Amino acid sequence: MILSTVCYIEKEGKYLMLHRTKKKKDISKDKWIGIGGKLEKDESPEECIIREVKEETGLQLQSYKLRCIVTYVSTTWETEYMYVFTSNDFTGDLIECNEGDLQWIDKTEITKLNTWEGDKIFIEKIQKDNSFFTIKFEYDGEKLVRYDLQEY
Repeated sequence: MILSTVCYIEKEGKYLMLHRTKKKKDISKDKWIGIGGKLEKDESPEECIIREVKEETGLQLQSYKLRCIVTYVSTTWETEYMYVFTSNDFTGDLIECNEGDLQWIDKTEITKLNTWEGDKIFIEKIQKDNSFFTIKFEYDGEKLVRYDLQEY
């Protein structure tokens, strides 16, 4: 089981996205994802997202909001539970990321990028409303075969 976080950092109608191009063995190779990573031992999701954003971007989150929890199940990789945050309150300047290329992408263009199918679904939902939800995605390889959304 994998525990991870991701943050969609917003500025001027754009999200900061990471194009995963630099790691050779990367399940998300050539895909666009938000900023984040795996929880370390004894780390809370909040501590993880602050650390990961700083490491990958150089930015320091000042505030953030937990928007949803995603469960990824697949026939080819380990089950992952991901805490999804958003933020528009940060300081600092972007640095070069060792996992790929960082780019500010207009929020209306995100779903046109090469992202995971499930990511498109929850990104559209977090853009449309502020309610908290959970969502479970079931993949057969890289193909999304089913999902279940629970709103609170």
